[in-house]
Amino acid sequence: MERGRLEIGAWRWALVLLLVSWSGFAALLAVAQGRATPAPRPRGSVPRDRLNPVELVRPAGYSHVVATRGGKQVFVSGQVSLDAEGNLVGKGDLKAQAERVFENLRVALAAAGATPQDVVRLNTYVVGYKPSDLAILREVRSRAFGDTALAASTLVGVQALAREGLLVEVEAIAVTP
Repeated sequence: MERGRLEIGAWRWALVLLLVSWSGFAALLAVAQGRATPAPRPRGSVPRDRLNPVELVRPAGYSHVVATRGGKQVFVSGQVSLDAEGNLVGKGDLKAQAERVFENLRVALAAAGATPQDVVRLNTYVVGYKPSDLAILREVRSRAFGDTALAASTLVGVQALAREGLLVEVEAIAVTP
């Protein structure tokens, strides 16, 4: 019975290795076919591919897919515009709140040894979202994170956040070496 378990375990590992090898090959093939752009990455960072398939609309300010290999995953809870004492920053001002949110996000990432360039996924939630809010959010995010390492990103308009007065919340996933 033990021997049968070992054989199944070895078979599963072989399948995992085959799939991992195939995914690496598929990423290289996507780059060769022009469907992916390998992102420049700082020395010592985790390899990542930012994929924007030609069958999907060309994204502005984000990547459709970000794939990484290796590294430590960092999951950051939604950051809001509260200072260290819990006071609301930028009451009624989306831009001021977004600036504080991205500053808080930077602090949270640093606590785990990550930087904005390590972020591979952002989820943004905006109370009462209007399309005109997008320009404000992109400007603030660009100043905080730069435009060279575009994360996979989702923006969602919501009715409310956890606390009265909050207008924006951003959560992130980063991968570090």
